[in-house]
Order: sequence, then C-alpha cells, then structure tokens
Amino acid sequence: QVQLVESGGGLVQAGDSLRLSCAASGRTFSSYAMGWFRQVPGKERESVAAISWNGGRTYYGDSVKGRFIISRDGAKNTVYLQMNSLEPEDTAVYYCAAGGCLVYGCLERRSYHYWGQGTQVTVSS
Repeated sequence: QVQLVESGGGLVQAGDSLRLSCAASGRTFSSYAMGWFRQVPGKERESVAAISWNGGRTYYGDSVKGRFIISRDGAKNTVYLQMNSLEPEDTAVYYCAAGGCLVYGCLERRSYHYWGQGTQVTVSS
C-alpha cells in the first residue's frame, strides 16, 4: 500500500515556474514507477510525465516536453515535477500516481494503482 500527498500547487503567471512535490508513504516507494497526470473539468485525465522505479528513464507528454522535468529522491520518498515556462493551458488539477509500467507503459493511466488527492495549478495569462 502506498499513500501519496501532493503539494506545491498555486496561482502563477504565464512564463513562471512551479515545482510540485509528491510525498509517498510506505517502504516500497523505490519499487514503483511514478507518474504525474492532470485533469480539467469535463476532460479526460492526461498524462504529463513519468519516471521509472530507479529513475533511469523519464517520459513526457507531448504538450510538456522541453518545459517540465520529473525527478525522484529515494531517500525522501518524494517525486517532483519542475514546471517551467508555464502556459494558461497548463491550468489543471495535478495528480501524482504510483504503479508499474511493464504492461501498459509509463504514460498510461491504467499502469497506476495508487493516486494522490491532487493539487490545483492555475496559470493566468
């Protein structure tokens, strides 16, 4: 069992940066791939970024490539999402998730079994 708590969301202006954190409980954090997803009302939950269990591989959705960076710190049981050059289109609730990528891939929602409660990111123009 893994419990995830996101933090770091807020209101920023276009072009600003923001870093989200996701703190995981449980001793098995290092065995899970971790992902960030986002959702706006009325739309499907969209994959943003993912990182393999050992941090060796990272994956990004097309809309954030070159702007967002995912990383993880095993000693702190935390995964981060550094968001740069934010755009109003990045406004969403951001969710952290833990799971395994072997079957569906790391950017597939179906790969993730544990989810945080979400943190709101709002980017004003």
